[in-house]
This record gives sequence, C-alpha cells and structure tokens, in this order.
Amino acid sequence: MKKIFSTVSIIVLFTCANSFAQDKVTIEKEDIKPARDFITLSMHYDIWLNTPEEVNITGFGRGFSGHLSYDFPIKQSHFSFAPGIGISTSNIYFDKQILSLNQRGDSMRFINVDTSGIESQYKSSKYNYTYLEMPLELRYFSNKNNRNKGFKMSAGVKVGLLIGAKTRVKHNIIGTSIIEKVNSRRYLATWRFVPTLRMGYGNFSVFGSYQVNSLFNPGEGPAVYPLSIGISISGL
Repeated sequence: MKKIFSTVSIIVLFTCANSFAQDKVTIEKEDIKPARDFITLSMHYDIWLNTPEEVNITGFGRGFSGHLSYDFPIKQSHFSFAPGIGISTSNIYFDKQILSLNQRGDSMRFINVDTSGIESQYKSSKYNYTYLEMPLELRYFSNKNNRNKGFKMSAGVKVGLLIGAKTRVKHNIIGTSIIEKVNSRRYLATWRFVPTLRMGYGNFSVFGSYQVNSLFNPGEGPAVYPLSIGISISGL
C-alpha cells in the first residue's frame, strides 16, 4: 500500500511540475514584447542634386533627424506599418559665396566673395533649414520576436512642413570673429515629400532619402533636389 501511495505521489508531483513548467514557458512566450523601434535617430550627409553652375557648394554638408514612431504589426507576419512624427535639420556650406535672403526682389541671390586679398574678412558661409516631418514606413524584420537582432529593412515617405531656415556667415574683422545670421523662410517650399529606404542589422542601419519636389519655390530659387545618406540608430 505504501509503495502504491508513493508511486501515485511521485506521478502527481511530476505531473504538477510538468504542468507548471509548461505554463511558465507559455507565460514567458506571451510576455515577449519585441522592440518596436519607437525612436530612430539619424546622422546624414546632405547634398543638393541638379545644382546650377552659379551655386558653389563645398565641404561636408551634414544634418540630423530624430523620429518617434508607433509600430503596428501586420498580423503574424514579419511586416509592420509605422507612422510617426519627428524633425530633420540640414546644413549646406558654400565656397566663397553668400546666400542672400534679405535683398529686394522675387528670388534669392548667391553673391560671390573675393577672398584673394589678405584684407579679406570672409571666412565661411552656410545655409540651414529645418522641417517638421511625418514619416510613414512599411517595415520588415527577419526576427519578429527580437528586432534588436537580425536583418531589418523599411521603405516609406516623409512628409515635411518647413518650420525654420537661416543663413550663417562668419567674418574676421580686425582679429575679431563676427557671425551674422539671417532667419527667413523666404523662397523655400513650405512642404516637401521625401521617399526613404533604410536597411541594417540589429540597432544600426544605413539609409538614403531623396526629395522629389524642388527645395525652393518655382521661380524663386534654383530647382535643386536634396539627397541624404546616413546612419540610423533604433531599437527602443
């Protein structure tokens, strides 16, 4: 009788333990919450395509962007759709040239600067513009349970609203560094549309984007199209 009781007890304990282990595994699987890439931070090289000869771009044009997105998985697939909001800023540098935004007239002017003499006061010039953006992305993750690992790729478009633009010119007058800034959104397109492509592994990706409408309003500036290539960090 004691042997039977012991045997039954062992079987009951084993069954309970096995059931508990299975429940624990099920709970752990249900508790897995994959990273949704809520935050994406990017650093990029910026250039204008279709730049006319009278516009002299130099140096390493650079920018930064940051976006918050909410990821909606598409059923049980490896794909998702992610709308969001963010900001992007770009800097373009000019070679011995100043972009004038406060001159009278219906279009902007690019003024060349003579730096041949030792008395030259001009040092550098750049143009900065910033857009509030709404990115819309279709995403693919090879590892849908842990998006911080594995291959990932996304394609989409960013719709941008102009919120600021300025020129920055640096002079050296009698040994003193002088910086002049002009804040103006004149001539720039209020809206922009930028297709994007991003791919990488884990938290790091490379991306490219191209603005399909001209940066400046028709007739008010050159018909240039910004191109950005950079690195993105995501994973939260």
